[in-house]
Amino acid sequence: MITRTVSKNPRTTRGDLVNDLQRAGTKVTQATISNTLRRQGLKSCSARRVPLLKPVHVQARLKFAREHLDDPEEDWENVIWSDETKIELFGKNSTRRVWRRKNAELHPKDTIPTVKHGGGNIMLWGCLSAKGPGRLIRVKERMNGAMYREILSDNLLPSARAFKMKRGWAFQHDYDPKHTARATKEWLRKKHFKVLEWPSQSPDLNPIENLWRELKVRVAQRQPQNITALEEICMEEWAKIPATSCRPQWIPKKTKQSPETHFIHAAAQINALLYAECIKYEERLCDTAELAAASSAEKLLRFSQKEK
Repeated sequence: MITRTVSKNPRTTRGDLVNDLQRAGTKVTQATISNTLRRQGLKSCSARRVPLLKPVHVQARLKFAREHLDDPEEDWENVIWSDETKIELFGKNSTRRVWRRKNAELHPKDTIPTVKHGGGNIMLWGCLSAKGPGRLIRVKERMNGAMYREILSDNLLPSARAFKMKRGWAFQHDYDPKHTARATKEWLRKKHFKVLEWPSQSPDLNPIENLWRELKVRVAQRQPQNITALEEICMEEWAKIPATSCRPQWIPKKTKQSPETHFIHAAAQINALLYAECIKYEERLCDTAELAAASSAEKLLRFSQKEK
């Protein structure tokens, strides 16, 4: 019963299981619950945060993975990836571990000062390729389509030249409205930029997310005290990030394949599972719709057949 319950609902707590078993006439401790689940290969872990995917997102991601599954390494080495991110002066970006004695958790040396709303933040635009980080700039005003096109005009081509991209290189950006605006699409077309078709709700497929994480860790370690210092430190640390950090962190360093090829293969496997769940979800929706249109007698009959 314990394993079956957890398999059906992984968010079930040990306390819930103890109470369920107690109601069923069996008295156990939480330690017994933990030992039982460990013997079945299950352990308590923090749930990972992932993009919220609707069925249409799942199908688009699967389609993208299938279309690019067999692309050669050279194709992925010829892509410039881009994104924006926000970095706070204080707050969640400043998480650090400390060595402390018991009951010393509030000692000033063992704490990280925080202020409301992170104490201010800066917005950054950056890009990378398989050869390393490209340009990084601070976006000082609220970005709109015109400003985004100006950023691309001033920074994308210089980055491509620095990377020595081969002819026919592709540019990636996500489905932000500024990126997909008609004026932006027309500007990219006139500049003859090849844009990589990108499924929405897919930040986890973009290798630049790993660079943002590394940049925020590096910045937090230097503890900037004001917005000016925050910007300067961001630029300094971005320039220090080695090309090897542009690969997704879960890719073995000794692999002969490019990191992009690996994450596309991984995406195909993961999205195949997501797609299967999507189909089940759609079947349940169809089933519910049919039931809503059926008569009361038919409803009772179908449910009784399912119970059997």
